[in-house]
Amino acid sequence: MSTVHLRRWLTVAAAALLGALVLSAQADPSNKWRIKLNHRADNEGAIVLRVAPMDGTPIDVETKVPANTGENHIAKLIRDALKATLGEGYHVETDDGEDVVIGREGKTPKFEVTLAGTTLTGLDVKIKKE
Repeated sequence: MSTVHLRRWLTVAAAALLGALVLSAQADPSNKWRIKLNHRADNEGAIVLRVAPMDGTPIDVETKVPANTGENHIAKLIRDALKATLGEGYHVETDDGEDVVIGREGKTPKFEVTLAGTTLTGLDVKIKKE
């Protein structure tokens, strides 16, 4: 393959890869999200969840967690922090003890939930659409 053809091929491949990355980074909002917690927090720290309404401003919700706190207690702490910060328009509850479920109410737009950050070790956090 000549140098010119190789450069063209690499340019096309790079453009295709960039396009795939852009598509995968696009928002995938939903009406309801589940935050699954497993294990316990080994240390004192915080977990920050980002709730991003479609075409709206993302809201970061920080929950402080004491050391050696179990998943059920952490779920209640997160639930209470989400309720206090999000207010009306969202229904927040715990489920199965260790899960937190967030749903929209009324005309609240679909939204995304992501883990914006955490300083906790030992706790496993998974977020999925319902």
